[in-house]
Amino acid sequence: MENGHSAVRQLRYLPAVGSAYGVEVLDFAGLRAMDPYRRRVRPQRPDFHVFALVGSGTGAHEADFRAYPLAEGSVVWIRPGMVHRWSDVDACEGPLILFRPGFLPGFTSAEVTAPVCWELDGPRLPLALLAAEHLGREHGAAARTPRLASPALLSHLLAALILRTLPDAPASPRPTPSEDRHTEVFRAYRAAVEEHFAHWHQVSDYARALGYDVRTLTRATRAATGTGAKTFLDQRVLLEARRLLAHTGLPVGTCARRLGFRDLANFTTFFRRQTGTPPTIWRTTYAATGVHPT
Repeated sequence: MENGHSAVRQLRYLPAVGSAYGVEVLDFAGLRAMDPYRRRVRPQRPDFHVFALVGSGTGAHEADFRAYPLAEGSVVWIRPGMVHRWSDVDACEGPLILFRPGFLPGFTSAEVTAPVCWELDGPRLPLALLAAEHLGREHGAAARTPRLASPALLSHLLAALILRTLPDAPASPRPTPSEDRHTEVFRAYRAAVEEHFAHWHQVSDYARALGYDVRTLTRATRAATGTGAKTFLDQRVLLEARRLLAHTGLPVGTCARRLGFRDLANFTTFFRRQTGTPPTIWRTTYAATGVHPT
């Protein structure tokens, strides 16, 4: 991992020796040992996935302005680009897996629907820990004996671990062709939003680029997330605005320009409409309390 120098530590995936397969298996004890100055409690933004399972102990975690208590059976999944911090993991034990984007092809839908933190019930926790142990053993063998290394096997074992831990989805009939189409359209829209949200603020921009009409994007987004395409886009812009206001010392006008707003007035109108609070007051309140006003 490599650190940046802004208020938020920018972490890049730089695997340790023997971990050059797109995945690295650690644990909370290892995290504490390699972080004696407790930088983990400050905001950080990885460009890779962080998947953790609390096998014992209690603690706390924060991701994108929401606090999560940790206890035995807690699962944490930080996606690339999220701003998070390990508020308190001094007493937590369990596996901690880092992996590159794309290391698990086909998991896009899980990334959309799975929360940041959730709890496993009693019967599933031992099975999840066994899956993590199997992954760790194969990873260790690959590091010690490269001829035994199999990135495909590591990918499958990681997929098995995540599938073992994902929250139960309500039972539903087999997806219809129309539902499969909605999923495909939403994945394309979500990827485009992630790439262009700082410049394109209208759903029509994405419709033109992707070759769909606005109604198609709206229906697909509503089917996937329960909100319309415009709301989904606005929430992504708002999240980045909060990150900039909370975790950098940039002037509000500079934050506005980084997010593609022509002037401060337009940004203030957008931010107030979304939160009920002007950005300057939101920043002041967050700095004073550490809690973002809604």
